Amino acid sequence: DPRFPLTGGVDVKYGLSSNLVLNLTGNTDFADTEVDLEPFNITPFKVFIPEKRQFFLENSGVFNFSLGDRDQLFFSRQIGIDPVTGNQVPINGGAKLTGRIGRLELGVMDVDTRSSGSNPYSNFAVARLKESLWAGSYVGVMGIDKRSGDVLDRFNRTGGVDTRLVFFKDWFVDAHAAGTQSPGNLSGNSDVGASLTYRSNWVEGIVERRKTGPNFNPEVGFVERPDSNETYGDVTFKVRPSVPGVRELQFEGFILHAPDTLGQVSTQEWQNTFRAEFHSGAYTDDDIVDVFTQRITSPFHIYKNVFIPVGLYHFTRHQLTYGSGQDRKFTYNFFERFGSYYGGALNEFRVRANYRPTAKFSISASQTWDRFHLRLPNGNFSVVLASVQGNYSFNRFLTFTSIVQMDTSNTQAVSANLRLRYNYRPDSDLYIIYNVGTQFASIAPANPPQVRESRFAIKYTYSWQR
Repeated sequence: DPRFPLTGGVDVKYGLSSNLVLNLTGNTDFADTEVDLEPFNITPFKVFIPEKRQFFLENSGVFNFSLGDRDQLFFSRQIGIDPVTGNQVPINGGAKLTGRIGRLELGVMDVDTRSSGSNPYSNFAVARLKESLWAGSYVGVMGIDKRSGDVLDRFNRTGGVDTRLVFFKDWFVDAHAAGTQSPGNLSGNSDVGASLTYRSNWVEGIVERRKTGPNFNPEVGFVERPDSNETYGDVTFKVRPSVPGVRELQFEGFILHAPDTLGQVSTQEWQNTFRAEFHSGAYTDDDIVDVFTQRITSPFHIYKNVFIPVGLYHFTRHQLTYGSGQDRKFTYNFFERFGSYYGGALNEFRVRANYRPTAKFSISASQTWDRFHLRLPNGNFSVVLASVQGNYSFNRFLTFTSIVQMDTSNTQAVSANLRLRYNYRPDSDLYIIYNVGTQFASIAPANPPQVRESRFAIKYTYSWQR
């Protein structure tokens, strides 16, 4: 019956030596992967959603190539997931070799995906080498080659070198240079940056310079904003006063100046933050002032038929956060951010609570409420995101997890993920999974419409060791 397809796959993990591991996968199925929590993007930039699929997570650290902040030269979610819709793209097979040979850390990966919807057949080849120097220091190289069945975008190549140098335990120098190549071989396709960081018990600071060309396009990476000439500075002072109940106070300030590569103002921000940590585990994290300048170069889709028009905007925001200690049966945190926003006003309120009465049962609930008052037609609206997650262990072999999410933004959607797992022997499982509703896995900017899905799956895995 085509409505209930029966598929099979294979995953192999083989230790070539004590320091080298080979992972193989064929017709890969990620039905047992934890679902993504629903984001609502209030910025004109991409959303970073962390990787959760086991094949890509295992020994993933070797593939890290930081470009600054959350930007990465290699981002595994670009393989097997449509970045706009969040739909899974079927994986024919893949191989990954990771480990260490002497002072050399290496990672090599090759993955094939088949044509699905608007996504053509693609092959992804990744190689990463890092040579250890003195304590905490390294120099590395990375190469990525994407081949595609898309006649307009047949290939995308990415290469880079990076280093971290540690001096006197407290000083860190990070630097990188990377470039991309696509059909047309456009100029302005490089990313170069360096930073100097100091860390001690009482003060932390960083100064960073980075230039990202307008045509720098690592299709298998994550770059929040191209065409940027960024200068960034941040300093945090930490004190431990003789005040009952107070463990540490922190005072932080940073400045970001990021015009485009032609010198036109694009993004500017400066912020002052106060934090307090208490002996009970509770904390506060308060932005006293957060001042933005942001240029919108194309209409920004924020909600249904509401678009923020092109222009240069200035706004100021403030933030209050309080969280309880995390070592109790009941924990919670509150977040409130308010102020001006693209010619209007925005108030963001978030609350999350977790309750774990026994070792077998836990439940958590969260809600985000964003209230917009924009000087635009239909500019007064609210967006509510909510989720409830539950976990119950019948015994050490049988567990049930569930998550229900609600979204009143562009999709007006509700989704549910129910998963029963029977771990009948080490690394061998039987899963029964039911997903219904809207997927929330898009990393694209401007909140594109999401895709509805109903899926019932039974997944059986069996592993053995030679």
